[in-house]
Amino acid sequence: MREFKEMKSIDDIESFINKHTLAFLYITRPNCSVCHGLKPQVLQLMEKYPEIQLGSIDTLEVEEVAGYFSIFTVPVLLLFVEGKEYVREARIVHMDLYEEKLDNIYENVVGS
Repeated sequence: MREFKEMKSIDDIESFINKHTLAFLYITRPNCSVCHGLKPQVLQLMEKYPEIQLGSIDTLEVEEVAGYFSIFTVPVLLLFVEGKEYVREARIVHMDLYEEKLDNIYENVVGS
């Protein structure tokens, strides 16, 4: 199973987003039960999209991430295409609807 690359700074995050055509960020917090429950579902879904690079950010380690992305809750799922934010989901994520969004974007970008 794929794993998230841990981001430790805003520079790491910017580099990750700019380096990859498809970059996914999972923004979380250690004491968040929703975050821990959603993470395995996200990892399982991402098996379907091998070209999407996976990154994770702990808001306690990178506190400025909240202001950088205007985040008010966790978890937050962000998908970037060629450095631009395309999809943002927060707190309660309907995985079937999220998968539909990813399918459309992935097909247009990768052409699978």
